[in-house]
Amino acid sequence: MPPQLPETIPHGDMPGDKVQIGAEHVAKANVIYPALARELLPALERNPSQRAVVAMCGGSGVGKSEIASVLSYYLTQAGVGSYTLSGDNYPHRIPRDNDLERLRVYRVGGLRGLVANGLASPDITDRLGELWRQDEDAEPDPAAEMPWLQTYQRAGRRALAGYLGTPNEIDFDEVSGILARFKQGAPSLMLKRMGREPSELWYDCVDMTHTHVLIIEWTHGNSDCIEGVDVPILLNSTPQETLAHRRTRNRDGKTDSAFTTMVLEIEQQKLVAQAHKARVILSKAGELMTYDEYRLLMARA
Repeated sequence: MPPQLPETIPHGDMPGDKVQIGAEHVAKANVIYPALARELLPALERNPSQRAVVAMCGGSGVGKSEIASVLSYYLTQAGVGSYTLSGDNYPHRIPRDNDLERLRVYRVGGLRGLVANGLASPDITDRLGELWRQDEDAEPDPAAEMPWLQTYQRAGRRALAGYLGTPNEIDFDEVSGILARFKQGAPSLMLKRMGREPSELWYDCVDMTHTHVLIIEWTHGNSDCIEGVDVPILLNSTPQETLAHRRTRNRDGKTDSAFTTMVLEIEQQKLVAQAHKARVILSKAGELMTYDEYRLLMARA
């Protein structure tokens, strides 16, 4: 039986992040906890330092931070020291600059698509400039009336997919190095902290003496680019289901924009491609699923 939660518990280490733990998060953590314990035991036994790494992954805003915090608290109360690390500290750029880079990659890719298809006329360039200034170049409605914009959006989306969740965007080597040092028994770790301003970037020395489980909560925690994860956990959702939760977070503006929706859709596609590696899969409704059940559900979505 999981312990009773106090009013406040430790949570992930992303500066300025709002972690709002509700009854739904606790209920989901209670479902995951027994399955996690079964997966953790052999992983801890295999490691000479009796340490293991758990990745809590899923779409943006699905509740990774909250559920990871609850599970970390449960483990610590059970005598298995746990620390929650936020993977959102490890892009190459601060969030504000990374948002701009994502948009730049999309727009340059779209422009190149127009050039490749012989569509980069002065009139189209002028119209595209208007859409840029209005932040409407990813909107589907104008594209239905302008075939050239469909070409632009397809090419931009391909370029964006080649950036999101790849080493171009994220320092996976640094994350893998942290996980390796942890599992080798390091008594402390230098962990990165990244806010939204250039001055909000630093490292903290975190004591790991009594920590046996490191939980990394991160959309990309099950990526092929990361090494050292023992138990990937997938929290399933669709891009549409994550938007309501994102509105309550102190993160990005323009939460409902077509470009943000495109980013979420691409991230979702990558999560689906990586889902076969997950040791635990939880549905949006809070039920454990097999990988085959997950595939069937996503095929119907």
